[in-house]
Amino acid sequence: MPRQGFVAAFALLALAACTTAPVRPAGPVTPGTTPPPVTHTAPSTPVSFNDLAGWAQEDHLGALDAFRQGCGAAKDPALAEVCRKARAEPAWNDDDARRFLEANFRPEAIPGQGLLTAYFAPEYEARMSRSAEFSAPLRGKPADLVTLDFAQFDPGLAGKKAAGEIEGGQVLPYRDRAAIEAMPEPRPLAWMRPEDLFFLQIQGSGVLVLPDGRRVRAAFAAHNGRPFVGIATPMRDRGLLPDNNTSGDAIRAWLADHRGPEADAIMRLNPRYVFFQTLPDDGKQAVGAAGVPLPPGRAIAVDPARHAMGELFWLDASAPKLAGAFPTYRRLAVALDVGGAIKGDVRADLYTGTGPAAGAEAGRVRHDLRLYRLVPRG
Repeated sequence: MPRQGFVAAFALLALAACTTAPVRPAGPVTPGTTPPPVTHTAPSTPVSFNDLAGWAQEDHLGALDAFRQGCGAAKDPALAEVCRKARAEPAWNDDDARRFLEANFRPEAIPGQGLLTAYFAPEYEARMSRSAEFSAPLRGKPADLVTLDFAQFDPGLAGKKAAGEIEGGQVLPYRDRAAIEAMPEPRPLAWMRPEDLFFLQIQGSGVLVLPDGRRVRAAFAAHNGRPFVGIATPMRDRGLLPDNNTSGDAIRAWLADHRGPEADAIMRLNPRYVFFQTLPDDGKQAVGAAGVPLPPGRAIAVDPARHAMGELFWLDASAPKLAGAFPTYRRLAVALDVGGAIKGDVRADLYTGTGPAAGAEAGRVRHDLRLYRLVPRG
């Protein structure tokens, strides 16, 4: 196939992959993702730190420590300089940290109201052989799955990628979830409960715990290029879950209680399928798109077309939509990750950490969000 036809075919795939609808509870972590050029489309308004609800009550030292951990991802020269200063001049207490932040940044309000959700790195039981309970294979990246980075053909398409397969000299969209699950997997990486695998694919990475106590990290390898479709809304619309309890815990419990054809039909409403690789578990936090470990409660996934990795933001999130949620999230957080459904200026996905407690919290986060960017002074 001529190069022009190859690119055109993949362009059609890319457009199809962008037609996502409901917001996911969390997104796949894709280490090493090359972000597109950042465009600050919404004009921000300068404000003072006193205008930030909850600023006086913030754990400023904890916030500064998180900034130190992640600011190395910053490409902006001014932000990189503040990063250097923060790492060279450690604050000894909360007052010092607050003075440093106020002296080196000025907050700007990003207009509009958006949405805060959350995600986590799960831990799930797994087996090395199939059973009635552990019946879902953890699949590695298929040999026939190809991924095209459009930036290799046109720098103006940086950040645009598509997945597909080549058949009869044509590039076709890769199979959806239902078709992939119908295929035998001769060499599974492990076996999981179907609902656990589904949530592992939503989160994008996690840790598998084997019966002998061994721990294996399941890391993102690729996805099939299909759009992510959340299942919370259709489950609510079908009366499977109440309006105020479409949390991750509630969804997972329903899928476990209806394991089999009924749960499979619901999960197949989401055509996106994620493939994994297994690595030794180093005990560290998950690594985001910026290539650094994510500080729990202080890292967010953002739209890479609107915000740059390493930028510092003030979250002012309230009015939770789900039962059992914390009433507010008001804190500084660093942009260190991206997510397929995280789109727009006022949209963030908060990383809550690893394990069941982090998962329970993440599954209840769906809050109205006002977002402030902290801009380096000077």
